[in-house]
Amino acid sequence: MGHYKIEAGTGQHLGDRGEQQDRVALYTAPKAPGYVMAILADGMGGMSGGSMAAEQVLRTARQAFDLFSPLTDDVAKMLEAIARDAHTIIKLTSFAAEKNPHSTMVALVLTPQREAFWAHVGDSRLYRFDGPNFASRTRDHSYVEDLVSQGKLAREKAAGHPMANVLLSALGSHDNEPEVSLGRHTGLKAGDAFLLCSDGLWHYLNESELGAAIAMNPPRQASEMLIQKARERAAGEKADNCSLAIVRLVPAEDTAQKTKVGKMRRAV
Repeated sequence: MGHYKIEAGTGQHLGDRGEQQDRVALYTAPKAPGYVMAILADGMGGMSGGSMAAEQVLRTARQAFDLFSPLTDDVAKMLEAIARDAHTIIKLTSFAAEKNPHSTMVALVLTPQREAFWAHVGDSRLYRFDGPNFASRTRDHSYVEDLVSQGKLAREKAAGHPMANVLLSALGSHDNEPEVSLGRHTGLKAGDAFLLCSDGLWHYLNESELGAAIAMNPPRQASEMLIQKARERAAGEKADNCSLAIVRLVPAEDTAQKTKVGKMRRAV
């Protein structure tokens, strides 16, 4: 990582809901120095079912990353296994708890080889930026996103569609195995940034706004700014939980600090 250092942090807001059912975390790997994971899960299922499912996603990810070794393991395979193992455990938990928990997931791993790997299920998103410029994002596993990709719905009308919250894939579903989408980007450099977020954030902000806030501010300040803007635009609605993780690569010579990966103060 001689070309850059990592700034990273997380932020959350309850929104107008009675319970925070999103979970977000940053991890390092004990057996893989220089590897960093960011993971976010958006739980669903009513009452405590959603939070139970989201917590299981993070627990599964933490256990897998603690055991991960680049000498014997593959990052992409680990990410897919996290999603499928969490899916199985959430299903089993639902029988014992008499609930119907589900969760989305988006996870990112950065390696010392200047690679980024990610996996997602559902409509929690990963955005990639080159400086302030939007580069790419994950494609939601949702009914509306399917309509957009088929040319049956204009992108600008997607957010207001009456079935915007209908998912085609989620962890814990008893009807279908989850679709786990994987991505990879090589040649990481200073100025690159990643945003993982739940729909409680991306519903209210466009790609240009996200990229500008992240490029111009450290993760903590960017998180607070984005959550505040989402809350302003959600006025008059019963807004969902809002959660995000920001991972930003900065020039090594611009900071005297060592690689910094830590959980930020919750933004409320």
